[in-house]
Amino acid sequence: MSQATTFNKDMNIGEILDARPEAMKVIEKYFGQGCFTCPGMRTESIAFGATMHNVDPDKMVEEINAISESG
Repeated sequence: MSQATTFNKDMNIGEILDARPEAMKVIEKYFGQGCFTCPGMRTESIAFGATMHNVDPDKMVEEINAISESG
């Protein structure tokens, strides 16, 4: 990949998965399998999902970006 994408907590879950499918592991870790069948996946941000699941969005984004850098 020629240029790395830096993800942030305001990006929606669907766009993150489109750009970096490997992020599925991190999203599943924090949000569970149900996230992938939820219609909100295409409209809700990591920050919104983190609020709903009571997790730290910054930690999630940090893990997603670490995957990006190693990929």
